[in-house]
Amino acid sequence: MKRFVFFVLFFVVFIPIVWVLVHKFESKKPIVDITIPSIYLKKSYEMSLNITDRQTGLRKIMVSIMQQGKEKVLLDKQYASSTFLGLFPEVKKTQETFTIPVLFWKYGMTDGEAVIRIMVSDYSWRGWNKGNVFYVEKKVVIDSKPPKVRVLTKRHNVERGGSGLVIYRVFEENLKSGVKVGDNFFPGHAGLFEDKQIYAAFFALSHMQGTGTQLSVIAEDMAGNITKRGFYHYIRDKNFKTDVLNISDRFLEQKVYDFDVDDKNGFFQEQEPSLLKKFLYINGEVRKNNVETILKIPQVTQNEKYWDGMFSRLNGSARRAGFADRRTYKYKGNEIDRAVHLGVDLASTSNAQVKAANSGKVILTKFIGIFGNTVMIDHGFGLCSLYAHLNHMSVNEGDMVKKGDDIGSTGLTGLAGGDHLHFSMIVHNVFVNPVEWWDDSWIKNNITSKIDFVKQID
Repeated sequence: MKRFVFFVLFFVVFIPIVWVLVHKFESKKPIVDITIPSIYLKKSYEMSLNITDRQTGLRKIMVSIMQQGKEKVLLDKQYASSTFLGLFPEVKKTQETFTIPVLFWKYGMTDGEAVIRIMVSDYSWRGWNKGNVFYVEKKVVIDSKPPKVRVLTKRHNVERGGSGLVIYRVFEENLKSGVKVGDNFFPGHAGLFEDKQIYAAFFALSHMQGTGTQLSVIAEDMAGNITKRGFYHYIRDKNFKTDVLNISDRFLEQKVYDFDVDDKNGFFQEQEPSLLKKFLYINGEVRKNNVETILKIPQVTQNEKYWDGMFSRLNGSARRAGFADRRTYKYKGNEIDRAVHLGVDLASTSNAQVKAANSGKVILTKFIGIFGNTVMIDHGFGLCSLYAHLNHMSVNEGDMVKKGDDIGSTGLTGLAGGDHLHFSMIVHNVFVNPVEWWDDSWIKNNITSKIDFVKQID
């Protein structure tokens, strides 16, 4: 009988008490996942909290921001315990998610450092029933002043499809700055001058941007404050040549039949006329994808001016097609497609030696669709040259080349209809007119004279 009473007491009284004590004296702090977008407070600043306590449940959550002894409570939430001493089944809050705006300008706080405090406690009996406490302080910076920018170069004459250079000074670190041309952004880079606060931004107008295009220097600090500074400029409009290319059955058989379009190869065999449909796909979708691939590469550039003087062109060559030529494609007298030629075609003898137009770093040696075997050279600060349709390439990615070094030979790889060199110049992510870069006077008036002027005042 005594043994029976002992077992009853053990299972009915002792074990539940032990379970309650172990459960209520648990030592795990609440788990708090904090997402703060930046240490710099912006006017649209919001922080988020994801809070979990699956043992004894949430007791109290408090979030505040403090600066120079002044504290503003952003969130103060208390959760009531639903049972006496937690001895009976309870409904407890184990998880909460908050999005908390930090409207610092409404709290009378000024520019400078501040601290965001986060405290979360649970219903554990530890700490004389104060619970397990999660506490953290996050240092933040209030910055409401837009950055200061001063444009150093005086005149900027640029034409549709052409290039330009703006040099400017910034007065604080960690800025995102550059030139805005319409909706396109050209990043500025330090490194052209000893003074690291002086930035240079090569920019360009695409062949579709003419007079009326908005140009400005933009600077944005870590807090999201933006300064937009206009500068004197004059945009010359330009008309581009129109051209008609007749697509023959011979061209389709020689160039299109074996052109690899990956998983689409079998698709066009079922179309009528199959080669013409395949050509239209190549001239449209493949061309678009190839151009996008190429224009991503110059955006990773070296902050060093590798080049010097005017760029050279293929020796003894004749121009077969110009920059931004508006091409109309016809088949058996009917218009079938249109495209814009984003470079200059130069023809010499077959397999003519191709030399680097200026010094730089080789950043691409690859077969790229319609461009065929392609070499790209980074000349620094987002300025690149491109050589396409090559028969062979004699350089590798990472090679440093000097002006006049051999990089390959002309050919008809890709969608080329005959042996020639397709030559392009690119500024950041825009194809520009190479003719400017072949002109020593243009380079002196628009590029080097600006650099020399700023060096004198640096």
